[in-house]
Order: sequence, then C-alpha cells, then structure tokens
Amino acid sequence: MKDKKRKRPFTEMNTRELAEATAEFDREFVEDSFGPPPPEARARLEKAKRRGRPPKGAGAKVISVSVERGLLERTDSLAKRLKIPRAALIARGLRAVLAAVGDEPTPE
Repeated sequence: MKDKKRKRPFTEMNTRELAEATAEFDREFVEDSFGPPPPEARARLEKAKRRGRPPKGAGAKVISVSVERGLLERTDSLAKRLKIPRAALIARGLRAVLAAVGDEPTPE
C-alpha cells in the first residue's frame, strides 16, 4: 500500500523522514491487527477455491501416454470438428473399446 504522505523516494529522505515512513514495519505481530475477511472477500476466496474442472464419476486422473504424432494430429482434428476437448474424445474411444470387448460400462 502506498503511503500518501511520502512525497520523496526513500533514498532522498533524511533520518527523521525515513523513520516516520517506515514506522509501520517496526511493530511486531502485525497479523494480530487483522480480523476475519469481510463477506465480499470471503465470497471471492470461496469462488477461487471452486475453480477447475468439476468432477465426473469418481473424478479424474492425469496420466502421461505416448501417442504416434500422426494419430494425435488426427485426434486433435476430430476433437476440434466435434467441438470437444481431446481428453473427452480419448475417453469416448476408451469407452467404445471397453464396450466392444464386453467389459462392464463404468458410470460417467
């Protein structure tokens, strides 16, 4: 926070002016002077905590998979045409393969 009283840079202040400008930093336990956040700030904090992808099914697991470049390019192209994320297209493909081999479908 800027100090409105300070008109000159610290490097140009005399000792008394510098002591006045930095007096707030001499106090210990500054956090004791703070109370709980106001409702607006609390609401912003809670909203920020909720960011991210909402869970589907049992949630998501990030994995690393090697895919041939040409296949990945075709996958990205199809995902773009279908207007879905790459991960959604890959998940569709995995579900189709699992269904084809008769594995029990998992809830989404």
